[in-house]
Amino acid sequence: MYKYIKQSISLLAVFTVLFAFANEAMAAKKSKTLKNTQKKGWVRCGVSQGLPGFSNADASGNWTGVDVDVCRAVAAAVLGDANKVKFTPLSAKERFTALTSGEIDILSRNTTWTLSRDADIGLTFVGVNFYDGQGFMVRKNSGIKSTNDFKSGLSACVNIGTTTELNMRDFFTSKGISYEPVVFEKADEVVAAYDSGRCDTYTTDKSGLAAQRTKMQNPDDHIVLPETISKEPLGPVVRQGDSVWEDIVRWSLNVMIEAEEYGIDSQNASAMKTSENPQIKRLVGAEGELGAALGLDNDWSYNIITQVGNYGESYKRNIADTGILPDRGPNNLWTKGGILYVAPAR
Repeated sequence: MYKYIKQSISLLAVFTVLFAFANEAMAAKKSKTLKNTQKKGWVRCGVSQGLPGFSNADASGNWTGVDVDVCRAVAAAVLGDANKVKFTPLSAKERFTALTSGEIDILSRNTTWTLSRDADIGLTFVGVNFYDGQGFMVRKNSGIKSTNDFKSGLSACVNIGTTTELNMRDFFTSKGISYEPVVFEKADEVVAAYDSGRCDTYTTDKSGLAAQRTKMQNPDDHIVLPETISKEPLGPVVRQGDSVWEDIVRWSLNVMIEAEEYGIDSQNASAMKTSENPQIKRLVGAEGELGAALGLDNDWSYNIITQVGNYGESYKRNIADTGILPDRGPNNLWTKGGILYVAPAR
């Protein structure tokens, strides 16, 4: 009898542990951020203070850009409406504090993914929506055609508190060139200072140089030098500690990229529901139950594609068609010579 009692107690202990693990797994599927977002009825998104092509507001306060579209994709996924987003413009200095303090729930603001940011300050980068690199802009009449023409004593305009500032320092130090940094908190202040002649060169990501050049008094008076001095993988960021929300933002971006790979866009997504390709059917919600894994309904990815579009559509309307960077370069799909490659939604 004692033997059977002992065995029963052992089985009870096993079931207790299994039950605890099951409860823990169920708890892991719950997201405080998702719950609060659905309760409020909008996604809180931190963006730049105005970078054409990426996150920029018009005179009526309507935001557009590839970074903006990431947040709209999340809204489409969790709320069924891509327009249910509240945008908060943030400087480079403010952006991480706004996220860690809970003022915003997604930072989608041309932010470089680095080890220290990912590991040290309570942030999680969930993907890359633009591969970039840092460069320099100069005036055509300066006679400078390459960074090899830089001489000691030049002045450089830059955003304070950015990887751009650190990369610039490393670059000039490695070249043995002394320089005067002219720093500002806001991007528009940097552009205005350079445009008014307060510095000899302006440095930031090359996409930013192309975008900010459009704001200058005489854009054709300036050139971007050919050299790229850094790797700048830019992408959306969330707070650490909410793995479900992290997955939602990651896979909202992934859906946009993978939809382009499979030829699904905002116009044909409905017709694709009858496709013979299982992967296409999963992306348009006609097969499988992928939404359940994220705590969402099964139209989440279909809503992203129909309301925001695939990555190629977003790039075209925000960056290519505006003349900022017509050539996608590394931001093309891996099947077309670029490096955009995401895990499959299955």
